[in-house]
Amino acid sequence: MALNYIWVGFFLIAFVVAVARFILGDTAVFGDMVQSTFDMAKVSVDISIYLIGVITLWQGIMKVGEEGGAVNYLTRIVSPFFTKLFPELPKNHPAIGAMMMNFSANMLGLDNAATPLGLKAMQELQTVNEDKEVASNAMIMFIVLNTSGLTVIPVSVMAIRAAQGAANPADIFLPILIATYFASLGGLITVAIRQRINLLQPVILAWLGGITAVIASVLVVFSNMDSESVGTISSAAGNGIILTIITAFLLMALRKKVNVYDTFIEGAKDGFNVSIKIIPYLVAILVAIGVFRASGAMDVLEDLIAGFFGLFLEDTRFVDALPTALMKPLSGSGARGMMVEAMNTHGADSFVGRMASVFQGSTETTFYTLAVYFGSVSIRKTRYALQAGLLADLCGIVAAIVIAYIFFG
Repeated sequence: MALNYIWVGFFLIAFVVAVARFILGDTAVFGDMVQSTFDMAKVSVDISIYLIGVITLWQGIMKVGEEGGAVNYLTRIVSPFFTKLFPELPKNHPAIGAMMMNFSANMLGLDNAATPLGLKAMQELQTVNEDKEVASNAMIMFIVLNTSGLTVIPVSVMAIRAAQGAANPADIFLPILIATYFASLGGLITVAIRQRINLLQPVILAWLGGITAVIASVLVVFSNMDSESVGTISSAAGNGIILTIITAFLLMALRKKVNVYDTFIEGAKDGFNVSIKIIPYLVAILVAIGVFRASGAMDVLEDLIAGFFGLFLEDTRFVDALPTALMKPLSGSGARGMMVEAMNTHGADSFVGRMASVFQGSTETTFYTLAVYFGSVSIRKTRYALQAGLLADLCGIVAAIVIAYIFFG
């Protein structure tokens, strides 16, 4: 429903601004808006065609990793950490396994697998929920960690960057990984404070301290390098990690005597279906944003935001990418459209194009996730879940801005 109002709002606001410009003497504005509908429709289809190949490829690879035991392996690694975050759950409760699988699937980009696993986890959590209409502590912790969306492989973002002509589509790999970590950390700390979970427990402290130390070390090292060296090293590291993961998936599958080729084809078929389904949504949102841009409304919005931040910041280049960050909690497809529009306008390898990509990868569709997950178990009172989820998004946005300046200057 939110996306419905946003989509219609783009057209209505664009029309009002265009009428004002026409009255002031800009007779070409209506023609520019109509032309933008054709241009953005073409861009949408061009990107969608490219996505068909890339998403099909990666869904196949991810399926191999899933069958080879990568998800189960990640589950065993992080289980001691996550069980401390859900103290109200009985030991070895079925919800723990479902949550671990959901988190692992999200980290590996297995969206199709992650959602049903998440819904299964909510159903299991509901079995130990005393008030069936009110979100339990465990539900809120699970939802907020889910919406903060720690992602290891941002497949769709890299695919769109490649489609838009980026010289190295994976150069946003490390920035997204770091930014989304801070989003997850912000959400975790927020919920832990509200639920009075002791984050100084040895297991929790070891995990958070270790990961934070690694992230901080990376940021310190890169902040002391020139922009060219940062770009070279981060790109090499990102590509190297991706290739290492692919190789590990293949080796794990072979070790379990999985028919790698057939498994890849099975996953690739799912990827093809997902790619086809994206086309109408991408066309709809990109055409609306194109009209919004052609009318001059986007420039007005960006000038207002830049004016606000300009009161206390000298460099406001990130403002042109900010619409992607503001849209993401409301709509994944809307934010994707904003990201594409930013790259189409400023260039995939521009600071704005890269910044929008990091925004897209470091925040999550909070409203959608809360609606689907809580709705699946008929929870009516979500308590502070929305506030904590949005705060996690804010942490991801702020971290993305700082990290983008470090990596991309």
